[in-house]
Amino acid sequence: MNVILLGPPGAGKGTQARRLEALLDLPHVSSGDLFRDIRREDTPLAQEVKQYMDAGRYVPDALTIELILRRLSQPDTSHGFILDGFPRTLPQAHALDRAMLEAGRAIELAVHLVVPNDILRERIRDRIICPQCHAIYNQVSNPPREEGACDTCGHALERRTDEEAEALSARLESYVEQTRPLVDYYSARGVLSEVDGSRPMAEVNDFVDGVLGLRGVS
Repeated sequence: MNVILLGPPGAGKGTQARRLEALLDLPHVSSGDLFRDIRREDTPLAQEVKQYMDAGRYVPDALTIELILRRLSQPDTSHGFILDGFPRTLPQAHALDRAMLEAGRAIELAVHLVVPNDILRERIRDRIICPQCHAIYNQVSNPPREEGACDTCGHALERRTDEEAEALSARLESYVEQTRPLVDYYSARGVLSEVDGSRPMAEVNDFVDGVLGLRGVS
């Protein structure tokens, strides 16, 4: 199964992707995680990626496409994958389609998590992440067991620089301008399902499982 998760920052794409990764035993491929790993390196590429991310801007299509398609060519994705944060623009979607066609594969489902902006801002205000294993926490609704430390690996938690107020506003604007058209694109291809991502997590999980035909899977 080849699945794309669409939605604005804070919609819950990463949370759903990690849950589905464990449920389906498919790799979670996150452009954001790839970029955050790269930016910790001491290289010109890392500096370039850092500049875009800190300003809340998307990394250019050409670089994003190269990194993601390289990841999707690895053996562990041969039986399927869960894409989170890619594609973010129509050129990225077209490049993904070409790569899938060449490999005799196709995107089977695009799940769009719909959440109002006021809820997105509230969620992101309280969000903290683990830079080591990329686990996501919310200081109010889903805090770590030990304050400031990741439950999974024990690494110190932190806020993302691209989630400060100014950068977040830029990211939400970029989503509307560049990523929102993907909803129409995948709807026209007949593979889009929309889920109300503002509902309680258990309900969102059930909705997502429903559109993926996973009810009864454990």
